[in-house]
Amino acid sequence: MSEQQKRFEPSLLELTTGLLAGDRAYLSRAITLAESSRAEDQASFTELLAGIPPQANTVRVGISGIPGVGKSTFIEAFGLFLTGQNKRVAVLAVDPSSERSRGSILGDKTRMEQLAKHPLAYIRPTPAGTTRGGVADSTHKAIHLCEAAGYDTILVETVGVGQSETAVRHLVDFFLVLMLPGAGDELQGIKKGILELADALVIHKCDGDNVKKATIAKAELQQAMHLLEPNESGWTVPILTCSSVENKGIDVIWRTIEKYVAATRQNGFFLANRKNQQIYFFEQLVQEKLRSLLNTDQLRQTRETLTQQVAAGSLPPEQAAQKLWQALVNSLLLHK
Repeated sequence: MSEQQKRFEPSLLELTTGLLAGDRAYLSRAITLAESSRAEDQASFTELLAGIPPQANTVRVGISGIPGVGKSTFIEAFGLFLTGQNKRVAVLAVDPSSERSRGSILGDKTRMEQLAKHPLAYIRPTPAGTTRGGVADSTHKAIHLCEAAGYDTILVETVGVGQSETAVRHLVDFFLVLMLPGAGDELQGIKKGILELADALVIHKCDGDNVKKATIAKAELQQAMHLLEPNESGWTVPILTCSSVENKGIDVIWRTIEKYVAATRQNGFFLANRKNQQIYFFEQLVQEKLRSLLNTDQLRQTRETLTQQVAAGSLPPEQAAQKLWQALVNSLLLHK
């Protein structure tokens, strides 16, 4: 970090004004504030949110797929198409974190070099940390901040795809799952829950020798989708094909998303889904607050003692959990 970046500590009023003006530096600073675990930063972020009006005329798209499916390549091609339509695009790319070092590569700006340079685009890589579900704890907050900064289309790239990669569904309006040609093999590695949550399946890398494989994969996927429960939005999930390298099918995907948004706005599902996401976010924040209380000095010591007793077999986990809960309640009553 440069000395200039270190000195960039705007006041809350400056941060709010700069964010609402669409300044990228202020947006980045606001997201950094949202990602911080420091109590004073979280208090400042809560105050910042109070000065930001909700944005309804935006579209949030979640993008998932197994490693190697070409998520970053697709997002760059898709993002460039959208900026060509005069859309302001924000990409929130969640990078996997090492279980050992808690570090992450955060290489999405390198992998999306053209899009990163576009004046209508903003790319923010975020480490997943210990969060399961393919998204980071701060992703929901970052979405709101990007919308406040004037970005009308938010693309959320998940870590990967699997049984736990479903949290993104609670953050977006449209969930797109990328597949590879030869879906028969790939379907073995994808959990049923992902297919049930998808609003569109896109067979990627449909070019060259893969065209024939993609045709077969599309038929296999259509057969598999018939076995699933109907989408609660009333939407029939389409199977699409595209090639980011040849720039084929990108426009069809966007028209599909526009059609979905129009249909779900009309039947009321779009706004109902946004309201449910707010409730989900509220519940996540409550859990976050409880976790932070458990990490105070006094409770951390109690937790460590109980953990040692559980490990030694001298205290059952259920009793240890009850003791920790009682210690938390007592701590709250003391500071009442």
